[in-house]
Amino acid sequence: SHKKSKHRSSERHKDIDCNTIMAPISRTVSLGFIIARASAFQTPATLGKSSLSTRALVTTASPFLTASAKAPPNNSNNPRQPMARRMIGSILDLLSGGDSSGMISPENALKGRDQKMANISGLRHYVLGNVIEDVPPGYEVAVFGNGCFWGSEKSIWRMPKGIHSTAVGYCAGYTPNPTYEEACSGRTGHTEGVRVVYDPQTISFVDIMRMFWESHDPTQYMGQGNDRGSQYRSGIYYFNDDQRRLIESSKAAYEEALGGREIRTEIASADDYEKYGGLWYFAEAYHQQYLSKPGARPYCSAQPQGVSLPPFESWAPEDLKEKYKPALPEEFWKKHGPVRGCSVVRFDNEPISESSY
Repeated sequence: SHKKSKHRSSERHKDIDCNTIMAPISRTVSLGFIIARASAFQTPATLGKSSLSTRALVTTASPFLTASAKAPPNNSNNPRQPMARRMIGSILDLLSGGDSSGMISPENALKGRDQKMANISGLRHYVLGNVIEDVPPGYEVAVFGNGCFWGSEKSIWRMPKGIHSTAVGYCAGYTPNPTYEEACSGRTGHTEGVRVVYDPQTISFVDIMRMFWESHDPTQYMGQGNDRGSQYRSGIYYFNDDQRRLIESSKAAYEEALGGREIRTEIASADDYEKYGGLWYFAEAYHQQYLSKPGARPYCSAQPQGVSLPPFESWAPEDLKEKYKPALPEEFWKKHGPVRGCSVVRFDNEPISESSY
């Protein structure tokens, strides 16, 4: 994984030791390694010296730089571009410190922009075919983050029924309309997230929430696997009080199932982010359903634990049991549920057939 060279420290050390002394050297070596790896995924025309310096020193990497630098235009015919950009994101993470210990404050976050993400309006889901911005009447929305959004999104669009669309983006941050490079810097406060539009008459919020819990390691703080930083933190965000209660109750049950290990998942209301422009911003078009596209490179940082969420009846609030009972039977989870280690990248792109379980 190209992420293996990233700064991985999750704890601060009060005393100066060998690790402290070697950190700048290690980071420099890691930076050179990532640049070399990134060049293997770029065409010479898109990764010249001036291009790389512009991308690597984009304003997100330093509070002393302005937000005017432009990345080279994305070549939609080059399926390797998103992976190269992900490596550029690793460079930015290193330049910004790769700090996995905390969040930037709202007052220190990048200012962002009024313009919405280009090429999203009217964009159709690459697998499901529906317009990803649309929320049909009677449908509901779920938003969560659990590591690199490529694999997180795929785990949801493959669910056998009730999913109208999925999309990847940047959620729960402070910078309006961030770019990928900005989010990767850790200076927007966003985490890579997935937005799910679903039919609550066909699939339950509880099914989607269960996939969220079981598809990563929620006990990891500010990251998943090799991906470290607030932009990879675990988080799930509620749009009503029912969702909040279900999230909190299932968290307590899953924490117990994990042997009492503390779950570090951020749980917050979507309304909390209205003062920052909103909870959700769509990511660039090239990131949408990335793993389903020809030439995509299978990458996933999530760390599923191979532990099932306890039975719904054992933890659900009594007054919500009927309305939110799971639509997917246990047979589905036994055959198609997440297993330990990230395996979703190896699975078919089409939704799972109901006849398969």
